[in-house]
Amino acid sequence: MQAFLEAFRAALASLMAHRMRSFLTTLGILIGTASVIAVVSLVQGFSRSISDQFADLGSNTLTLQAYTSFADASLGKENRLDFSDVDLLRYGIAGVGDVVPIMAVPANGVGYRGRTAVPQVIATSADFTVVRGLYPQAGRFVVASDDKSRRRVAVVGTKAIEDLELPEDPVGEYIRIGAEWFKVVGVMEKRGELLGFSQDNLVIIPFEVGRAMTGNEVRPRMSVSFTAQDIEDVEALRERVKRAIRIAHKLKPGQDDDFRVEAADSFVKQFEQITGTATAVVGGVVGISLLVGGIGIMNIMLVSVTERTREIGILKALGATRRDILVQFLLEAGLLALLGGLIGIALGYGAGLAVASAIPNFPPAQVPLWVVVAAAGFSALVGVVFGIMPASKAAALDPIEALRYE
Repeated sequence: MQAFLEAFRAALASLMAHRMRSFLTTLGILIGTASVIAVVSLVQGFSRSISDQFADLGSNTLTLQAYTSFADASLGKENRLDFSDVDLLRYGIAGVGDVVPIMAVPANGVGYRGRTAVPQVIATSADFTVVRGLYPQAGRFVVASDDKSRRRVAVVGTKAIEDLELPEDPVGEYIRIGAEWFKVVGVMEKRGELLGFSQDNLVIIPFEVGRAMTGNEVRPRMSVSFTAQDIEDVEALRERVKRAIRIAHKLKPGQDDDFRVEAADSFVKQFEQITGTATAVVGGVVGISLLVGGIGIMNIMLVSVTERTREIGILKALGATRRDILVQFLLEAGLLALLGGLIGIALGYGAGLAVASAIPNFPPAQVPLWVVVAAAGFSALVGVVFGIMPASKAAALDPIEALRYE
């Protein structure tokens, strides 16, 4: 242990004696590590933001939505759900809890006192708040009696309020959706942006009102969110729903589904898989610069061995073993890379924060601990690997020949 500490002290003293050369040598490692950390911090921050968005849905929430294959879409075909699917989920499948249809309502803009905006208009039912985990921050949400009486009421998002220049508290105001007037009864809580799109630029109306506004079209653009009564029954329920919908859509054995049934956490898992792959690919590409930095370390260490040949001869003459010389030069190479890695981690995180703050509505950068540990460890490993050749050359020098070296 004492020999190791002495070798560490000697390696550190050697690096400090040539500060500028040490800095330039480690620059490749520094830039490579900073690039990796900056890229990973942005991807991880974005991934965390998406995960948080879906976390509110709950692990017992599933969504039924239409699916159109690329081949069908290229032929102009679009699969959609119909209202009988909603009834089937609500009354025909055991284990289904709350059922919330969510229908896009075609409207030629939303108007208020001469101003017009184009928010997303959706029609849904009272259980939307429970199933989707979204609640009004002012006023109330759509209730069951609004559906039964087809009452013209609306709940608006904060972005829609801003675009229409509604009062700060718009409850009680009247807005025009298409050709009909609706009374604002609530304001949805602010959610921000997701994948560059505002989640607050919406107007929500009762489902039956939206159904009437579509002319009772049998197959509107619609999805259905529903909960499982038993959280342990989610996967079994998914399969029951798939079988029931296939029968309802008259799909033959071997014929592909024209719908998808997804659990809330499956969206998160799919996105995490995508971001994980992106992180690995981008990190791997950027990490090539670490290898370039390692070659720079090896080059400088070989020069250092040549310069210090007489010093090595003196050390061996005083009793230093081959192992002592090897450890000292490996420690120098490892310290060069590790210092560059640590500085690169700090600079990379700072760069990630700066880029995230410079992009409007981009989530803050996140650097997981495993990334920091991996970056520092890999940097040190690069130094040691590329320092083996110079260290071996130094350790193999003959003391007599080394002392004669000019």
